[in-house]
Amino acid sequence: MDVSQYLEIFIDETKEHLQSLNEHLLILEKEPDNENTINEIFRAAHSLKGMAGTMGYKRMQRLTHDMENVFSEVRGGNMKVSSELVDILFRGLDALENYLANILESTEEGTEDNEDIINALNNILKGGVGGSQETETKVATNTATANIVAQATKDDKHKYKNIKLEEHEINAIKKANDMGLNVVGLTVYIQESCVLKGARAFMVNRTLEEHGEIIKLDPSAQDLEDENYDLDYSAFVITKDTPEILAKAAANVSEVKEVVADIYQLSEVDKAIVTASNEAMKKQKAKSGKVPTAKKSVKQVVNRSVRVDIEKLDVLMNLVSELIIAKNGLISVSSESDIMLDSAYHEQIEYLERITTNLHESVMKTRMVPIESVVNRFPRMIRDLTKKLNKNMELYMTGEDTELDRTVIDEIGDPLMHLLRNAADHGLESNEEREKVGKNPVGSIFLDAYQEGNNVVIEVRDDGAGINVDKIRNKAIDKGSITEEQAERMSDKDIIDLLFQPSFSTAEEVSDVSGRGVGLDVVKTKIEALGGEIEAKTKLGEGTNFIIRLPLTLAIIQALMVNIGTEKYALPLGSIQTVENILISSIKKAQGKEVINLRGNIIPIIHLNQILDCEKLEVAEEEDANELLVVIVKKGERYAGIVVDKLIGQQEIVIKSIGKYIKCPKIISGATILGNGEVALILDVNTLV
Repeated sequence: MDVSQYLEIFIDETKEHLQSLNEHLLILEKEPDNENTINEIFRAAHSLKGMAGTMGYKRMQRLTHDMENVFSEVRGGNMKVSSELVDILFRGLDALENYLANILESTEEGTEDNEDIINALNNILKGGVGGSQETETKVATNTATANIVAQATKDDKHKYKNIKLEEHEINAIKKANDMGLNVVGLTVYIQESCVLKGARAFMVNRTLEEHGEIIKLDPSAQDLEDENYDLDYSAFVITKDTPEILAKAAANVSEVKEVVADIYQLSEVDKAIVTASNEAMKKQKAKSGKVPTAKKSVKQVVNRSVRVDIEKLDVLMNLVSELIIAKNGLISVSSESDIMLDSAYHEQIEYLERITTNLHESVMKTRMVPIESVVNRFPRMIRDLTKKLNKNMELYMTGEDTELDRTVIDEIGDPLMHLLRNAADHGLESNEEREKVGKNPVGSIFLDAYQEGNNVVIEVRDDGAGINVDKIRNKAIDKGSITEEQAERMSDKDIIDLLFQPSFSTAEEVSDVSGRGVGLDVVKTKIEALGGEIEAKTKLGEGTNFIIRLPLTLAIIQALMVNIGTEKYALPLGSIQTVENILISSIKKAQGKEVINLRGNIIPIIHLNQILDCEKLEVAEEEDANELLVVIVKKGERYAGIVVDKLIGQQEIVIKSIGKYIKCPKIISGATILGNGEVALILDVNTLV
């Protein structure tokens, strides 16, 4: 049977089970007697084995089966959990993840048998590492006992005979008999090891439909799809074939344990019901000329959820974007004519605005995913680094339920991994060094996520030695990145920012963990590509904190529309602090740059008309030529004043990618279509500041 249609379900479920096994193995290593953890591990391994078998991935099934046997021994109290045992089990999980990676790439699991891992698992079962010599016999005995018990509970195999049929179903059987067709009743028994029961029932039913028409399922088709049934169900099929043919066809579907079938005969009571119903219908038709229709029973569905392909959500988001553009167009038209005097029209515009805003929020919620789907793999990584670097360390995480757009979630994993590896290798001192300075020998790494306005903030910090600014300054001078004169003028924060330059590393030697200079520049590039920003804070001897700020969404934002020269630009509202009228006479120069003193803060001034080479806007006579209109923006702890010529107003805009059509992508983050059809560029505040 073709199971390719279930591949996506298999991949999603396998990822969840592997993540669950990783998390619970870490807990088991610390709490060897935690029964709930042991039971959860066994359940996940059993499910994974059954799914792999269903999909025909034999190598994956074999490895998982051997791991399940070990988990079974631990659960039965016949084996003690040790660090060596957990190491081997983690190797098994890594092998399963490699199988899954191959399946994602080519739908095939690959040719690697992982015999070394399987042999190690079998040695454990034979008593190699805290194992039990009686394991294999016990597993076989337990399995045989389970099969006998399961068989004993199915004395009455023809369960379809006890199913009560509805009136219309009895009528269908009567008509089929009158036409010389068979009505076959079947009860299908699924193997106890089957995991995807819904998929299995679907495949059996599809096979039966090749031989005739299914007129009833018990439980219903919906219950079968939702796996809301035990390990057997019944079906009634109108067919030309014999019960033996249908039973054989259904039994050929994999993981079907047994199928019993027979010709279904209506009882005398059922025949009487059909006759009485037909007579009543004839009388009703004679009176009114209409045939009454049977009432359909409606099943209430509660807490239903579906998996939705992100591409389908992208299409829906694009449609919402077009709707918002259309709304902006109506607002633009109404503001340029006397039609705003019509209160009814004005009310409809406001109603459309509310609807599009609510629709946008609803679509965004469907795209939001908890960040835990990314960060849950990091405790395992820190465990491995603890052994590789010979440093004792612990990872503490908070805010795993913080949600981000799915497109951001898919890209944020690698930057966070770089920062955590950096903290483990560069940030934390060795055990001996920590003891010398009076610190806890076990280093701490923190991963915190939380929402802040329209942004999600992720902090990766450690309680290590901090960043040695002098060391970075000297390294930068030696590499020729800066001159000695520049170094003297640079603040500590400017020096730390050098770490984000390509190929800049302070590591004395290269390892497989870090030191190649391909870490922080990659992190910064990736974060900025997502519309975010990253900054580093440090205190020598106390630790380092990398702070990432990411937008909640990459599709639709609130922006301030401005004129710079004769052109219109959009500034993301989340970056704007205030809008000020600044006297030209109050502008001073510091280190060759124009700055202003705004309420005690020294803020540099940016003339965008010079950077963007915009044609100058003519100043009206009534406007004060001695003042500049300045938009104060903020990036982290840094401020900048952007000089604009005119404020157009706040507007909800749709971000459109401009690809490679423009030569300064670091200043321009995208474009938007205005209500009148004009295109306005969106300025990247992070780069400007």
